[in-house]
Amino acid sequence: MKRIKFDEQFFEIDPNETVLQSLLRNNMQVPYGCKAGVCQSCLMRCLDEIPVPSSSQIGLSALQQKENYFLACVCMPENDMTLALPNKEQVWLEAKVVEKEFVSDNVMILTIQSKDPFAFFAGQFVNLRNRAGTIRSYSIANTPNAAHTLVFHIRILPNGQFSRWAASELDIGMTLSFSHAQGNCHYLEGKSEQSLLLIGSGTGLAPLYGIIEDALENHHHTGEIHLFHGSRDATGLYFETKLDELSQHHANFHYTPCLSGVNPDKHRYTQGRVNQIALEKFTKLDGWRVYLCGQSDMVLQSKRMAYLQGAALKEIFADAFLS
Repeated sequence: MKRIKFDEQFFEIDPNETVLQSLLRNNMQVPYGCKAGVCQSCLMRCLDEIPVPSSSQIGLSALQQKENYFLACVCMPENDMTLALPNKEQVWLEAKVVEKEFVSDNVMILTIQSKDPFAFFAGQFVNLRNRAGTIRSYSIANTPNAAHTLVFHIRILPNGQFSRWAASELDIGMTLSFSHAQGNCHYLEGKSEQSLLLIGSGTGLAPLYGIIEDALENHHHTGEIHLFHGSRDATGLYFETKLDELSQHHANFHYTPCLSGVNPDKHRYTQGRVNQIALEKFTKLDGWRVYLCGQSDMVLQSKRMAYLQGAALKEIFADAFLS
């Protein structure tokens, strides 16, 4: 049985268990998101002079691979490992909660205001940390602004250690720690005429909304923008009104709400899984830019499908988080 050392503690890895699963089982507070090797929130480094499993380095840069970085959520150790977070001295910034809005039974919009100027791209994500040390990754759903506010769409999970705390105990005026922005799922300048396809499930809408707002309001994107947002039921389409208003103000923005479960209004909602609906409508994606956010299995499947339908890998941007 293999052992890992983290934060001066040793843990045994159970059969078929990943590094992340072992750390969480032992109540270690480490960042993570999708648990599928996509979002890279769980990036760690092996301090031993041994190679880590190559399957845990897919998507990392050549330099990161050389320096023994790996993704904890997909790493099943082949040897004993001594581990560290990539930024042991990670700088935590401070923000004040300025707004909480419950837009459905299990989705909350949280707005925080950084005490200092904060640089980010709409669609990137940050790690949020509460006073107990619990850390979770959330995408930024707004564009940079003079007030230094950050908006997050938080799904309140039944056993969500952070989300349930945020819903019930986090009040306006309280402070919250957050990290610098990360991720490459954001709008890219220089191709304002390019067609954009955005597919999101659940609160995977958050980064997509920020990207769309950035494209339309800040960069005057002229190409067609197609957003497909999916949920099992209508309550999960919590931003319908705002997205409808956006489509009314911008002729090149098109919004398609999708339901995989019971459909109360077949004229309003398209029936089926959001990624299948989107990729069946647009079967030739040569020259398109594609953004995928939401449940990890949907993101991974959609990434493969988009590539097979002509989208270049460098034009596919993905964030996968648990929802």
